[in-house]
Amino acid sequence: MRQPSSKTSPLDSPADWPHIVVLCGSTRFWNELQEANARETAAGHIVLAPGCDMKHPHALWETAAQAEVLKPKLDRLHRQKILLADEVVVVAPGGYIGASTRAEIDYADELGRPVRYAHPPTTAPAPPRTDATAPQPEGSTRQ
Repeated sequence: MRQPSSKTSPLDSPADWPHIVVLCGSTRFWNELQEANARETAAGHIVLAPGCDMKHPHALWETAAQAEVLKPKLDRLHRQKILLADEVVVVAPGGYIGASTRAEIDYADELGRPVRYAHPPTTAPAPPRTDATAPQPEGSTRQ
């Protein structure tokens, strides 16, 4: 963990540091995750969030082999973000919480991190996408 510098700053003690939240949820709701990030940032919080949307094409996960190597790294990284956070914010439009998001919530509970829902939780599946660029079904949360 980073320690404050010896220089005087407005954040002289850990009690003065901003609240840290981590966003959890399926990247099929990428736009909603971005909106939650903006709202939490505007509220004065440091926001940790998924950084890779593997449900949309990118050169870093262009091939199945690349994606297979990257996905477990991103899953571990997101758990480390949960460990760093003061609070977990679950982004679940329509109340949808898939298996990976559920596992992240369970991990947060194990750590004693408060969990707040940006949307009411349910176990109902998200509505199917009909466009040609529809994301893959929830099988894992990508960071």
